[in-house]
Amino acid sequence: MRTFSFVVERDPDTGVLVGYVPGWPGAHTQGDDIEELQQNLREVIEMLLEDGEPNLESEFVDVRTIQVA
Repeated sequence: MRTFSFVVERDPDTGVLVGYVPGWPGAHTQGDDIEELQQNLREVIEMLLEDGEPNLESEFVDVRTIQVA
């Protein structure tokens, strides 16, 4: 079993959720809700792993908040 972190954003025009694995080209998809998004992303990752180990261009570290006056 492999574990990957992914980012979820909402498209402001369509309201659709977009998810991607940071640093992994091609590891992205969309869904109408979080469950659909996760299932779609799971399928994409499984297909990409069929080609071998991912060559990650970066490593996801954290999401932070910053205040600006």
